[in-house]
Amino acid sequence: MFDYLLSQHDRYKWDFVQIQMNYLDWHHAREINPRNTDAEYLYGELSKRGIPAVIMEPLLGGRLSKVHDHIVARLKQREPERSVASWAFRYAGTPEGVLTVLSGMTYMEHLEDNLRTYSPLKPLTEEETTFLYDTADLMMHFPTIPCNDCKYCMPCPYGLDIPGILLHYNKCVNEGNVPENEQAENYREARRAFLIGYDRSVPKLRQADHCIGCRQCVPHCPQNINIPKELNRINDFVEELKQGRL
Repeated sequence: MFDYLLSQHDRYKWDFVQIQMNYLDWHHAREINPRNTDAEYLYGELSKRGIPAVIMEPLLGGRLSKVHDHIVARLKQREPERSVASWAFRYAGTPEGVLTVLSGMTYMEHLEDNLRTYSPLKPLTEEETTFLYDTADLMMHFPTIPCNDCKYCMPCPYGLDIPGILLHYNKCVNEGNVPENEQAENYREARRAFLIGYDRSVPKLRQADHCIGCRQCVPHCPQNINIPKELNRINDFVEELKQGRL
């Protein structure tokens, strides 16, 4: 559909096209979700035709403001005074032909930080852009689930706290509390942190082991997460941790 509508540009002369673009989606959109298209292609097709771009999801549903602690340290080492989110906003605003960048802001500090980033915008250098692409490659090595806690999947008919389960898992990944195996250096500490944190974050009757795979949640997820599959994976991981079989 995107290609077809662009092929009609000579006929309709599109004033602008809205696309999803951020430094993770530039090369990895299809890896994150097979239904998506890499932003490199979307932007490139607009650029070839001189069509201005309106950018949505510069933070990928907030994920690029809540990155792995190692990624935070990597960004802060370069720009200690800048927020993690500001890197993504500078990236989205830098390319020629970007007309505007859309952002949903919940708190006043988000608005203030965005204003600091864009007033005036300091475009990324070529080296900084490469640095962000390398950062995106690193992020793809961490198996987080693209849940942004929108709660569209709720309520679960069987009482599961779906966002709570997914967010606890992501939090443990980000903090390094997902042990790969029993030989891992921090296995005991990470195992304890994951299991105790799980029980504290999600009541036992609302945990992943109660999912029956009815799939009523799946059509409501804007990130197209296969929720039953992820819940089953997390439950298997929890059981292996409990039994000490990991």
